[in-house]
Amino acid sequence: MRDNNAVGKQKTTTIEKVVDYRNPGIALPVADPLTEVLRSGARELLQQAVEAEVAEFIARHRELKDEQARQRIVRNGYQPEREVQTGIGELPVKKPRVRDRAGEIKFSSSILPRYLRRTKSIEELLPWLYLKGLSTGDFSTTLAALLGKDAPGLSAATISRLKEVWKEQYERWSKRDLTNKNYVYIWADGVHFGVRLEDASQCILVVIGAKADGKKELLAMTDGYRESEQSWKGLLLDLKQRGLTIDPKLAVGDGALGFWKALPQVFGTTKAQRCWVHKTANVLNKLPVGQQAKAKEALHQIWMAECRVDAEAAFDLFLATYQAKYPKATECLAKDRTTLLTFYDFPAEHWLHIRTTNPIESTFATVRLRTAKTRGCVARAGLLAMVFKLTKTAEQNWRTLKGHARLAQVIEGVKFKDGLQQEAQRIAA
Repeated sequence: MRDNNAVGKQKTTTIEKVVDYRNPGIALPVADPLTEVLRSGARELLQQAVEAEVAEFIARHRELKDEQARQRIVRNGYQPEREVQTGIGELPVKKPRVRDRAGEIKFSSSILPRYLRRTKSIEELLPWLYLKGLSTGDFSTTLAALLGKDAPGLSAATISRLKEVWKEQYERWSKRDLTNKNYVYIWADGVHFGVRLEDASQCILVVIGAKADGKKELLAMTDGYRESEQSWKGLLLDLKQRGLTIDPKLAVGDGALGFWKALPQVFGTTKAQRCWVHKTANVLNKLPVGQQAKAKEALHQIWMAECRVDAEAAFDLFLATYQAKYPKATECLAKDRTTLLTFYDFPAEHWLHIRTTNPIESTFATVRLRTAKTRGCVARAGLLAMVFKLTKTAEQNWRTLKGHARLAQVIEGVKFKDGLQQEAQRIAA
């Protein structure tokens, strides 16, 4: 027979329902047996990890002794239990105390920082929900459906406070010192979101840079007026004023004329590479639907050619094929001929990265032009803070440039022809 008393002592794991008071007809599932098992295991693992971290810290200082020859770094009980909000609900955990008898060394847990109250995964979820058009007042109900009933701390007031923190983080980041920074490549784009802004002409100007070690990072982000020359010039001048005095070797962007007019006024030696994805879309839009598939393949033959000579030949063939019937399409392509083929002067290993603005496009693909309209107009400061938080989260997963060892040669001014170092070509010949 099963011990009913024992069962009674265990935490209930039956599926419960909570009624959304804004939608009384909807019941939200908030718990289930599997979630309880996962939560129990996670709680145990978290506590074990914290204990192991403390043990390792004490072992690292075991040679230290006090005046009485006693071990200086010792355990000193536990701090009061606290709950950390995670994707499977709140997990209770007790953080061990560590004492230095001399009072000099402090223990700081990297697993359980002092003020941690929710895991990073939830922190990252909040700006996504905001950008998806969810109002502040709906966060608690939505998170209860996603995370279970153990998300009571995410009230409207909490969300508002977090947004203020993100605004402060953005302000500090946008004023950071860039002295001695060297970004070999930069990608620039104006990002529009499907939300109502204070000014419908506003967009977010974004610049991503690749450093000498091949790692990409968010370099600049601000709002601008219709991607105008003045807006881009203000952004670039701000970068220079904060210490970015080394001109990037190459800038990659779409057809936003404002950026290309502003760039030489601030970084005079930076070469220009027009984005092939944007250019392809622009050209195809000027052709009948029935012609687009064949024309797209012809355009691919240009920028996928192994050398500039072959690319030029494919370029001429496209113009000859479509110029008579579709002059607007060929004019759109021909006017940017030089800047579309700049990438041939850089290492072939980098072509994948510098022929398009993909570093920006891929980051914003899931939110650009997809965000639902919010109930009210979105303030510029609020949107900037949310987009900044979202982008810095994505930045952690950005891939290092392939062939990043070649970047040192680009910085030194080594000449490349058709993606190959010219000296190496002469030796091979």
